[in-house]
Amino acid sequence: MSTKRRLLLITGMAGSGKTTLAELLREKDYKVFTMGDVIRHEVRMRNQEPTPENLGKMAENIRKTGGDAAVAQRCIPLIIGEPNNRVAIDGIRSLDEVDTFAEAFNTYLIAVHASPDTRYDRLKNRGRSDDPPNRQVFRVRDRRELGFGMGNAIALSDYIINNDNGVDSLEKELDKLLRKLR
Repeated sequence: MSTKRRLLLITGMAGSGKTTLAELLREKDYKVFTMGDVIRHEVRMRNQEPTPENLGKMAENIRKTGGDAAVAQRCIPLIIGEPNNRVAIDGIRSLDEVDTFAEAFNTYLIAVHASPDTRYDRLKNRGRSDDPPNRQVFRVRDRRELGFGMGNAIALSDYIINNDNGVDSLEKELDKLLRKLR
């Protein structure tokens, strides 16, 4: 039996419900690290506005200069230093990130899925600085994220949770999954 810490990895397209799933995990006493926070931190450190364009360029730049797993590599010391054994990572974008985490931890990749219409409506109403102002920007963002390899991570996930039916349904699906993982 491995002595590696178990790590839940959350992937999914923007607006699919990754953050909501992460919040549900927090309520179940998980420590959740968000990969997007690494990107937002870099943008702040460079005194840039957290616009969709700046965040997208920063994500591309970090991966261009540090490799496809650069953001994941920046998260590993945080996870190792975390005393809570129930840990999740919100925002997996590529299989390279999955592989990087799998070298250090026992990983379970969970994809959260919702239809494009559902996701767009959620993003429109969410109010975060990097949310797309229109469908064209939404499609560009989806393509950029898929360019990072997110589609492969979703396709090869260990578990898929559908999130077209709201938070109550999402929580029931999560509870089923956590029972499976025990």
